[in-house]
Amino acid sequence: MEEESADAVLPCLEIETRPAPTHAVIWLHGLGADGYDFEPLVEAIDVWRLPAIRFVFPHAPLRAITANNGYVMRAWYDIDTIDFTRRTDDAVSIRASSEQVEALIARENARGIPDERIVLAGFSQGGVIALHTALRHPRPLAAVLALSTYLALAGTLADEAHPANRDLPIFMAHGREDSVIPFALAETSADRLRAAGYPLTWHAYWAEHTISMPELRDIESWLRALLGE
Repeated sequence: MEEESADAVLPCLEIETRPAPTHAVIWLHGLGADGYDFEPLVEAIDVWRLPAIRFVFPHAPLRAITANNGYVMRAWYDIDTIDFTRRTDDAVSIRASSEQVEALIARENARGIPDERIVLAGFSQGGVIALHTALRHPRPLAAVLALSTYLALAGTLADEAHPANRDLPIFMAHGREDSVIPFALAETSADRLRAAGYPLTWHAYWAEHTISMPELRDIESWLRALLGE
């Protein structure tokens, strides 16, 4: 069902796999998409081998994207250039979007799902926000899925990472043929997280900037091992 925006809470598409969900997966889309982008995912995985889950697919705010000549689209933060060697992370918008995800976590808490049963997931820009938020969140989360993405504001992580999520399980995956976010950037991000001591599972696929079927099967298996049936 489509939720109307209320205060700081983003509008979302929500899908419950069974009544009275015990877990939540907050899944953030990529640049220019919306919450409907990953709606088919729920039907593509074997949800009956997972606990009852509320999938929450928020719609990012509309904002002008500098690299796209100021064109307005749904985005978690601005991009000044498509050239990652010259790109400057939009810290203000990244932190603002992280606060909006925190509001979604708080709403799940209010609906009876504790932090340790909440997975943050994100693709591309959404993965940036999922990682940023999860690593700084003040209470232990279940896990984070970081797909076709990278670690933004990496220089601030050591000072801002919260001890509550130092053991956070991280599933990170990337396509070797990704022409949007360089594979090497994702691999370097994974190496940084491992060096910082995070328990990271890394997967690489012969794929473009997308979630391939082998990747989806690996996500399903990982969630099943993590959350149980």
